[in-house]
Amino acid sequence: MTTWTPTDDGFADLTDHDTFTNGVPHNTFRRLRDTDPIHWTDYDDGIGFWSITRHQDICEMNRNTAVFSSARGIRMEDQTYEEYLARRTFQETDAPEHMKTRMKVAKAFSGPVIAKFEEDIRTLCAEILDDVLQSNEFDATKTIARELPMRMLGRILGLPEEDLPWLVEKGDALIANTDPDFTDHVLDQMDTDEFRMMPFNSPAGAELFLYAKDLLKRKEASGDADGILHMIRQPDKDGNVISEEEFRNFFCLLVAAGNDTTRYSIAAGMQAMCHQPELLEQMQTDTKVWETAADEIIRWATPALYFRRTLTQDYDAHGKTMKAGDKVLFWFASANRDERAFDDPFRVNLARMQNKHLSFGQQGPHVCLGMWLARLEVRVLFQELSKRITSIEASGPHQFLRSNFVGGIKSLPVRITTK
Repeated sequence: MTTWTPTDDGFADLTDHDTFTNGVPHNTFRRLRDTDPIHWTDYDDGIGFWSITRHQDICEMNRNTAVFSSARGIRMEDQTYEEYLARRTFQETDAPEHMKTRMKVAKAFSGPVIAKFEEDIRTLCAEILDDVLQSNEFDATKTIARELPMRMLGRILGLPEEDLPWLVEKGDALIANTDPDFTDHVLDQMDTDEFRMMPFNSPAGAELFLYAKDLLKRKEASGDADGILHMIRQPDKDGNVISEEEFRNFFCLLVAAGNDTTRYSIAAGMQAMCHQPELLEQMQTDTKVWETAADEIIRWATPALYFRRTLTQDYDAHGKTMKAGDKVLFWFASANRDERAFDDPFRVNLARMQNKHLSFGQQGPHVCLGMWLARLEVRVLFQELSKRITSIEASGPHQFLRSNFVGGIKSLPVRITTK
């Protein structure tokens, strides 16, 4: 059995995107969990923030939405109230507004609705793998992990196949807006003020806004009554209908987060298979493992490294007082490796039971709408992959995103042997 060992020196700068090009600085988070679980960080580019690093603390605070507000943004960066209003999705609202908007779209992403897509996902996985596995060396992120969620999102939303590569490119530019491999408008390296009213302060947001506006017009003109986009546009039980602005922002969120969460979970799972050969054998011989494997892979990946909240009143924890108006970061990447919550957290255990990971922002009302789809895609992909191969190993160094917000392996060269 392989237990993974973090490599940072325990004093990494969490505000620096370059820190995360070597992966999550787990030694730093472990030090904070052990010695300073409510930690203040000065931030040169704006107002400082508190880091919350223990699993139990994040769970308790995440449920306390009256004190820990989402209605000032969910990222480390500061923004004006005008910018917040223009960019926000329902993720960045509090009750009762959050629940009203959520209920307009929640049915379309419920477990029973998503379960109906399992055969479509399995067919897509088979097509992708049968094509890619004709070669025994490839970049697993680019050829497998990126392809499945992109193509599946197109089917679920009823989007033209030829539009999908462009949409994913723009989604990458949005959510990985600090990585020069994904955008020319790197957030912390240039003046992006021109786009400050767009999602993620990115020109890609403007382009996706125009696409979403045109898409909505086309769907309404054609009377399209199929698929998830139609369900999203239906009135809720109180007769409320999603507005055009809500639809545009939600569409941008779907394109960006709907791809990245699954992509980087799949990439992390394949990386784990390279370092823990027993995982492949377990997938091939233990059918019960599929009840738990997807959540363990997603725990391991933790694509959303943190979400921010803003305090509405003073709050005491671990002998410290956090003040009203302070920014608070819930570091899911730390909580998902917290030894207090998980046995041997630096090892992938596909049979891990009662896996209360926080990768979907769970333990609170902002739990990710796409969690059912992500779980299903991850499970089916690894079921189909394990049927087809006898070994998988790294064939070169992997590369992480330059981002302290989205955690992911953007390049994963592998060598495989097929059956």
